Amino acid sequence: MPAESKEVNDLKVVIFQLKDEEYAIEVDYVQSIERMQPITRIPGVDAFIKGVMNLRGVITPVIDLRSRFGIESKQYDEATRILVLNKEGNEIGFIVDGANDVMDIPVSKIEPTPEVVGGVAEEYLRGVVKLENRLFTLLHLDKILQKQEGKAGA
Repeated sequence: MPAESKEVNDLKVVIFQLKDEEYAIEVDYVQSIERMQPITRIPGVDAFIKGVMNLRGVITPVIDLRSRFGIESKQYDEATRILVLNKEGNEIGFIVDGANDVMDIPVSKIEPTPEVVGGVAEEYLRGVVKLENRLFTLLHLDKILQKQEGKAGA
């Protein structure tokens, strides 16, 4: 049982970049980090869904997180990565500006999201983490993957 208490106190996360900000997502969801690759557009889907890619024989939907969060787009470059996540058996790719780090963060360091957050909609955020001189925003994966029900089309 002692190993379980360590898990409760530390959260292993992947740190990635979007514009000038660093974000974190739990490493348990991250299956792989891939270089940018061809994406096939799918008509009639939300604009933030870039399409699908064939990743080792698995057709994987790809979301551009800049677009999902309402951040202006930028050309993909050498640093651009696709975080391939596995949520309840489903693979999904997130396009990010760069994947920076994997680290353990103490759960006690996760603070509530401030009420005024520039850029990313508060509903997508689980909290903020301040470690040394770095500040990360911890993402709420379930909220990012939800459809925008009741907003534009209602």
